[in-house]
Amino acid sequence: MLSLRVLKGSGPAAASRWLLVGLASCGTGLLLLGALGWALAHPNAGTSDAVVRLGWCVVPVVVTVQLAVAVARAQPAAWPRAGLDAAGLGRSGLVLLGAASAAVVCAAGSVVALPLFLLLRGDLAGGPYHGIAPGLLATGHHLPPAGVVTLLAVVPVAAGVTAATGRLGTGRRTSSDEPSGTPSGLPWGIALVAAGLGVEAGAPGGHDIPLPSGLGSIASAAAGGWVLAAVGLVLAGPGLVHLGGRLLAAFRPGAIRLLSGRALQQEAHRIGPPLGLLSAATAAAVSAHGLRPGHPLGHVTVFAATLVAVCVLAIAAMAAVESRSTRRPAAATMRDLAVSPAVLRSVLALRAGVLLVAFLLPALLVAAMSPKP
Repeated sequence: MLSLRVLKGSGPAAASRWLLVGLASCGTGLLLLGALGWALAHPNAGTSDAVVRLGWCVVPVVVTVQLAVAVARAQPAAWPRAGLDAAGLGRSGLVLLGAASAAVVCAAGSVVALPLFLLLRGDLAGGPYHGIAPGLLATGHHLPPAGVVTLLAVVPVAAGVTAATGRLGTGRRTSSDEPSGTPSGLPWGIALVAAGLGVEAGAPGGHDIPLPSGLGSIASAAAGGWVLAAVGLVLAGPGLVHLGGRLLAAFRPGAIRLLSGRALQQEAHRIGPPLGLLSAATAAAVSAHGLRPGHPLGHVTVFAATLVAVCVLAIAAMAAVESRSTRRPAAATMRDLAVSPAVLRSVLALRAGVLLVAFLLPALLVAAMSPKP
């Protein structure tokens, strides 16, 4: 109940973020119900095909959960701290409140997904929607209530558990609160990326996992290698940002290089993971771009790709906005010291260039070294 009251009293910016989470949860719910519909419409296709189609829904589920966690992490800064402190909510209470808010919003999106799916099937009004393959809607087949509830509960439960067990911030940290130590994930991330590429290169010649929209097939070992490489990119993100900051601040830096490098080192823990996630998504998009040129993609594939892209970009945008808000006191101090606006713009441009290289170069390397299906 408290989480509903807090959500109701959120400002326009916070409400728009939660609305995006609800829409992402709704879209992911539609994809999960589509996998269930295909399994019902093709009972003789075998369990493996249904599991493969359900497995492709893992990517939208993961990015939707990450988006919900990112919004829950940024939310405490906009909450009425005085009232929550008076209610006896400490740090753990705020974490649980953020987790409950994420679960409630995701549950609302999943609930909305059910009538939309029934509407597409033609169960509520009119006939079935003809823009999607009838096999995904399972028109004329009875939907099992247990299966529907289980699939629609995946995103809310995962979002709530992840937000509750994750390290959610209780507000926007200042630069003095930001961890300044070197992130320890860079060696592990590089090792995972190398292991993933090695697994892909040594995968057997079998192609037992079909890709969406008839784009070919891929070996299960190669798919596992892709997962390892993607996790490695996310894990290496903070270390790459910190390394870029150290290189900028090394070798007799000027004022612009020093300010840019120190800022990147302080913000590596905040913007590194979203940057790694964006790098992994870019690597997958570049690799998929070369599959069967000119082959039309299905509506469901386009919908799923758009959902993943929007979630990843939203996570990166929220990290950028949060990072900008933490730099405002330092920028105000430099303006008070008569630092010219041109210097501040140069610092911002240099930071943006380093971040662009830090996410784009690993993505292109992984995409180029990954074997094509």
